[in-house]
Formats: sequence, C-alpha cells, structure tokens
Amino acid sequence: MPANNYEYFLLLPHIVLSVGIVLSILIEIFTRKGKEVLPWFSSLLFLFVGFYSIINIDKNFFIFGGMVEVGGRASIFNFIFNIAALLTVLASTDYIKKYGINYSEYYILIQSSVLGMMVMAMAHDILVIFMGLELMSICFYILAGLNRKRSSNNEASLKYFLLGSFATGFIVYGIALVYGTTGSTSIQNIFENFMQYFNNILFIVGMLLLLIGFSFKIAAVPFHMWVPDVYQGSATSVTGLMSTAGKAAAFSVLLILLGTSLSYSSPIVFRNYFSVIAVLSTLVGSIIAIAQTNLKRMLAYSSIAHAGYMAIGLAAGNNYSFAGITFYLAAYVFMNIGAFTIISLIEGKDETRLTLNSYAGLNKKSPFLAAMMSLFMFALAGIPPMAGFFGKYYVFFGAIKSDLTWLAIVGVLSSLISVYFYLRVVVYVYFMNENEQFEIEKSVGSNLAISLTGLLVLLFGIFPDSLMNLIVNFIK
Repeated sequence: MPANNYEYFLLLPHIVLSVGIVLSILIEIFTRKGKEVLPWFSSLLFLFVGFYSIINIDKNFFIFGGMVEVGGRASIFNFIFNIAALLTVLASTDYIKKYGINYSEYYILIQSSVLGMMVMAMAHDILVIFMGLELMSICFYILAGLNRKRSSNNEASLKYFLLGSFATGFIVYGIALVYGTTGSTSIQNIFENFMQYFNNILFIVGMLLLLIGFSFKIAAVPFHMWVPDVYQGSATSVTGLMSTAGKAAAFSVLLILLGTSLSYSSPIVFRNYFSVIAVLSTLVGSIIAIAQTNLKRMLAYSSIAHAGYMAIGLAAGNNYSFAGITFYLAAYVFMNIGAFTIISLIEGKDETRLTLNSYAGLNKKSPFLAAMMSLFMFALAGIPPMAGFFGKYYVFFGAIKSDLTWLAIVGVLSSLISVYFYLRVVVYVYFMNENEQFEIEKSVGSNLAISLTGLLVLLFGIFPDSLMNLIVNFIK
C-alpha cells in the first residue's frame, strides 16, 4: 500500500466519523425520520469508531510530517470519547423528548464535538490542537443552550460562550508568542529545542498562556467560574458529556505537551504552576461541594476537585503519573456519566427534582437506581475496590515518585473531605423518608447506559491492572 494511502488508512476512525456526520446531515435533510434514525445511527457510529481505535492501538505512528499521531495514546482517548458519546446518546433519547428538544441537530452536534476531541488527542502541532478545540467548543456552546425556551439554558450557553471565547483568546495569543519565538508550531520541534528557547521570556509567557487556556477547559481553580452555572443550566445529558469527555480532551492535550517535554528531557518549568492549581482545585472543589443541595451543582464542584487530583499527576511529570491520569480519566468518564444519567431519569420536566430531598427514599421507588447511584458515589469518593480509588492511587503514587509527597497528602485530605458529600447522597437514598411522591419514567436506553457504566466502573476497580498495563504498554 503506498505511503500516502496507508496514512489515510490509519486515519480511518476520523474519516468514518466525518463521513457519518455528513450522512447524518443528509438523513436530516432528505427524510422525515431523522429523529428516530439518528440515535441508532450515532450509536453504531460511535461503537465502530471506539472499538476500531482500541483494536488498532498497536499501530502507533506519526503521520503527515509528524503533525498527528495515530494508535497508542490517541487510540485510548478515541475509545474513551466514543464510548462516552455512545452512553450519552443512549441516556439522551427519552430525556430530550421529555423536554421537547428532540432535534436531529442534537446528535449531529455530539458527533461533531467527538470529532473535535479526536483531533485534539492525536495532534502534535499547536494549530491542529486549536482546530480540534474550536470544533469541540463551538458544538458545546450550542448544546448547552439547546433548550432555547428555558432561560437557564440560554444563560448557561451565553456564559460558556463568553468565558470560553475569553479562554480561547489566551490560547491564540499563546500560540502567536510561541510561533513568533520558535518559528514553528510543531510540538516535537518546540520541546526538542526547548533549552534554546528557555531563556526567552516571550516563549515562556506564550507557553504559560497556552496552559492557562487549557486550565479553563479542565475547570481548574482559579479558572473554574463558569462550571457551576453552566453545568446546572445545561441539559443534564449534555452536562454529563461536557464534564467527562470534554475534560478528557483537554487533559489529552496537556499530556501530549508534557509527554513530549519528558521525551526530550526538557526541564519541568511549570511544575509549580500545576502544583498550585492542583492544591486550589482539590480543596476549593471539595469544600464548596459540601454546601450544595442541587446534585448537578454538587457534581460541578466535584468535577473541579477531580481536575485538581489529575493536575497532581501533571505536576509530578513522569510516565507513571501520566498513565495514572489516563486511567483516572477513563474511570471518571464512566462513573460521572452514570451519575448524570440517573439524575436525568429522576429530573422533572421543569428542572425539578434536582435536590437531595428528591432522592430521599429512592431505594423504595427504584432499588436498581438506588444501588447504581450508590455505586457511582462510592466510586467518585474513591472508596476501594471502585475504579475511582485506583485512579487516585496511581496519580498520588506518581507524585510520590517525583518527591511531591506533600501534594499527594493534600490530595488524600481533599478526598477525605469529599467522602462527606458523596456519602450524604447514599444516606438520603437509603435512610431518609420520602419527601416527594413521583413516578420515575422508564427508559430502556438510560437503564442500559447506567448498567454499562456501572459494569465498567466495577471491572476497572476489580481488575485495574488490565487497563493500566494497556495504557503503560502503548503510551510512549
């Protein structure tokens, strides 16, 4: 097979998803059954792309002049993004009908956002990263305000757009400074000659602006202001995708930058930066979450704390901690999507039943949902043998290996604080009397999504080495 053709063959997941987006648009234009067809078409598309990527994880190459990477880390993230999107589609089908926002565009936007994430995860050129980031972000801005008849959705979309655009400004200015001082947008070239640029203040400022922009995307303190309002105001299914796959995409870029830096033995210049945002994020997220009674808002602050735990791995800056972050992201995606799916089932039509009181006595209404909600809360709290425990363990151990024991201790203390608000949900579910009488709408897709996420959380917790070994063996 000629070299150029082989490069396109390696990009098959991206090509298939791109063609799927075009076909979805044509289905919407030329048929009246787009709303019925697209959920299943999208599910099959995500399933194929996710598993094709993970099956070809060993085909790890740099193509198109080193601008993009296929296989290896990119395949692992492709799998995470696509399975997260698959679960979101399964959980969304009945939810968006309940709110009267059953638009075909919903599925096309999710497909497009996943393509943007995949481009980010494979990019080894700053401009390619920016292209993927903007494709993902624009789709998220629209998805956040999909229910345009509700003021809370409009507010969430506008806040996300304004603050996201502000963060994009940091990234663009950073790219301009880095390119101006190095004459290149290649990540490999930048870190290969890092010592040559190290003493140039404009280069360091440019890199810092890049990191600040992506700190916004991972929702780290002090760039977290948008998170509670956007997560609470957006449709619950959209919030689940933004808080998991969107966060994983941003972390994939940071791992590419720091991983390349490590490969060329560049000094870890920004260790103090990541240490500071890790401490602030873990403590601020955990402490403020205690005061929340709205579950979506509680999980928003929880996501800030989890960003802090993963930032500890970025500060550690070694291969073990980077592998630990990847494991953590996989576990976090599934346990958080599972929790948001349950919230979407219990949520009322007018954004009611989102507080803790609505979960009082849930075990009597639905033993299955009560058990699964407890499972996800235990996993998010990091209680063994759940996947969340091993995610934190790998990251904290990576920090200890880099002589950042104090940072690991801060992470452990923050985890202990977070146990309170996670277990409080379990207490309401099993030990509080019912405060509200309501029927939980049955949804085959949502129950399937909950079952799959619960199974994956248990499997990653009982057999953590199987996933960790895969990550270590194929991430270079």
